[in-house]
Amino acid sequence: MNQANLLVERVQTGVRMEKRLLKVLKALAEYKDMTLGDLLEGIVLHAFEGKAPFSPESLERIADLKKFYGLKLTASASHRLQEAHAPRKRAQAARRLKKT
Repeated sequence: MNQANLLVERVQTGVRMEKRLLKVLKALAEYKDMTLGDLLEGIVLHAFEGKAPFSPESLERIADLKKFYGLKLTASASHRLQEAHAPRKRAQAARRLKKT
């Protein structure tokens, strides 16, 4: 693919994610002078191709940000995270399902 800008259609999304992880991502985006959306798109596009999304310099910065924000999660935690306090509507729905 050539290096020309590509026109895309972006949509707003309401993604929920772990609080400290989001803080690290926002800080990294700020450090790189890009939007959080641009950073996430880049990470995902690299992952889809099996490529590492970060340079050694970026990985050092990420390590610093993780320490600063107290993020100790690693890839081994992936798909095992549960919310400490489920949102009220979700909790109510779960209770209704248990009754049936």
